[in-house]
Amino acid sequence: MKTLLDLALTYWWATLIILFIITINVLGIVHINEQQVGLIIKRFARNSLPPGEIIALNGEAGFQADTLPPGLYFGYWIWQYQVQKVPILVVPQGELALIVARTGAAIPPQRILGRVVACDHFQDARAFLKNSGEKGRQLGVLTAGSYRINPALFNVITTRTSHEHGVAPGCLRLLHVEPDRVGIVTTLDGLPIEQGEMAGPIVAGHNNFQDAQSFLNAGGSRGLQEQILLSGQWNINPWFASVEQVEMIEIPIGHVGVVISYVGKAHEDVSGPDFKHGDLVEVGHKGVWVKPLLPGKHPINTHIMRVELVPTTNIVLNWANRTEAHRFDEKLSSITVRSRDGFAFNLDVSQIIHIGANEAPKVISRAGSLQNLIDHVLQPIVGNYFRNSAQDYTVLDFLSARSDRQSEAASHISTALREYDVEAIDTLIGDITPPESLMKTQTDRKLAEEQRKTYEIQEAAEKQRQQLVRQTSLADIQHEMVKSEQGVQIAQLQASAAVKKSEGEATSTRLRASGDADAIRATGQAKAEAHSAGIQAVGQDTYSLMQLFQIIAEKNLRVVPDVLVNGGGLNGNASGLIEALMAMTARNSGPRVTVPVSPVN
Repeated sequence: MKTLLDLALTYWWATLIILFIITINVLGIVHINEQQVGLIIKRFARNSLPPGEIIALNGEAGFQADTLPPGLYFGYWIWQYQVQKVPILVVPQGELALIVARTGAAIPPQRILGRVVACDHFQDARAFLKNSGEKGRQLGVLTAGSYRINPALFNVITTRTSHEHGVAPGCLRLLHVEPDRVGIVTTLDGLPIEQGEMAGPIVAGHNNFQDAQSFLNAGGSRGLQEQILLSGQWNINPWFASVEQVEMIEIPIGHVGVVISYVGKAHEDVSGPDFKHGDLVEVGHKGVWVKPLLPGKHPINTHIMRVELVPTTNIVLNWANRTEAHRFDEKLSSITVRSRDGFAFNLDVSQIIHIGANEAPKVISRAGSLQNLIDHVLQPIVGNYFRNSAQDYTVLDFLSARSDRQSEAASHISTALREYDVEAIDTLIGDITPPESLMKTQTDRKLAEEQRKTYEIQEAAEKQRQQLVRQTSLADIQHEMVKSEQGVQIAQLQASAAVKKSEGEATSTRLRASGDADAIRATGQAKAEAHSAGIQAVGQDTYSLMQLFQIIAEKNLRVVPDVLVNGGGLNGNASGLIEALMAMTARNSGPRVTVPVSPVN
């Protein structure tokens, strides 16, 4: 019983479903939900589509231009219509979608993208076709949001389907220009760039290339653009423009940047009549800008402009085998010159220059770059000056009077550089490398001169020593002279005293002489009488001999020698001499005995 009931219920429900389907088909009911769009395909109609057309605007058979938004619709009978339910298009945040129209008007030959027409962001296919929308890739893009697009007319390219159309997914994301960078734009559609120009001029009203149609309507040119994109996010159609990001131009402290622009407004010289070696223009014009860029970061399109860094601090340039950190003097080397006496030698020179901030544009306008100024102005001025001036001097002039040569060079070079709006701070002569032969001669001469000076010093020292000895001797003699003078004075005093004493003694002697004379006279007379008596007594010869022995005894005179040498013995005279020496030795070593001799009366 239960089984029959289940079968009856199943049959009933199946019948209801079939009747519902038949009713829907008979009534042509179509339901579209909120996430869908209904694409209508008409199976047959009285009129056919024109050749080349794929979208029906007037009820022709085929894909219909109008779509069904969400809702319930009647009259779309199954035998006449086919309604395809397709999901709506969703463009995620931070992305964009490209559009390709399958049909429409032909794109003009001078353009590559279909122009933008009023069609509710490609959601109104009928308006697109009625407004002469063009077939192919479109200038317009779809930004983040949801869209009900007729897929029969428009092929939409998103990041999910980009690989099917040969588009890099990164191109369908918002363009993000980083801080401290600028975007250099190259457009792929527009008018050709004018003859003689390298970039398209700035046009207004296109919202930084996000409104491509406004760019074209304003006469924008295809190719490199003068206008740049600053930091931020931009909806740029990659089929319309490509963007290259580059670093901002940074002008460091102690420098200025001279801008040389290859595009801009008409060239109008503002340098004035006094500056005849170049021309300067206002900012925004083509040429060398009269106002330099001050230290900081600047958004400059480096594809159409060149910024020449010019140091405003002192610049040291070495004509030597060393290079400064700025490397402007990398090509400079020691200067080879020839002296008046025919010697070739090398000079190391350092030149210090300064370029003012306001003078920097003039320098660049005249020379083109700072390196050109150094290579084509400073190098010949400095090098030729020393080569020419060296011919007026010998090598020894440079060695002995280097400061004079340096002052002359500084004066000449300063005057020459002033014509180029460059201030010469100082010119310094470094190492001088004379020839080997001259240096050897000079060294030998110097050694000889030093030896001569040494000898002169030694001679002077010897003379000084002799003078010292002389002075010392004179001082000693002076001392003796003083002593002698004092002795003379003492002697004179003593002599005076002696004279006084002698006078006194003489007086005393005269007084005694008168008394002694008589006594002496009496004594002599007595002796004479004694001699006479002795002679008479013993005779003249005997008495004389007695007087002789008495004198020998009184004077202690030697009559017999201490050692007597004779010629006897075995050895003759030699033995006598030896005996005499031994006797003298014994005599000298022993005590001496004196034998008194009694006088003979």
